[in-house]
Amino acid sequence: MLLTTTEYISGKDLEVLGMVKGSTIQSKHIGKDIGATFKTLVGGELSSYTDMMNEAREIATERMKKEAEAMNADAIVCVRYSSSAIMPGAAEVMAYGTAVKFK
Repeated sequence: MLLTTTEYISGKDLEVLGMVKGSTIQSKHIGKDIGATFKTLVGGELSSYTDMMNEAREIATERMKKEAEAMNADAIVCVRYSSSAIMPGAAEVMAYGTAVKFK
């Protein structure tokens, strides 16, 4: 499955199938959350949260691709990601785009 952030794929005529999305809500266990709180006092990257968000993007992307595959799509164009805090230490990540078929 081809994913792109552009609205078109060079050299391809596209038939729009519709919007597809995938999302997940991820959190870290209390020990990692406490460690991250202390890290904010001295500064620096909160690597456990970076890992959590990378994993969440991967899961959301796979769910979006699965939805596109169910529509028999060849690609997803205009791929975007969004995230929002659900509660302290938990975030939702959403991947969305437009499923297309090559003509």
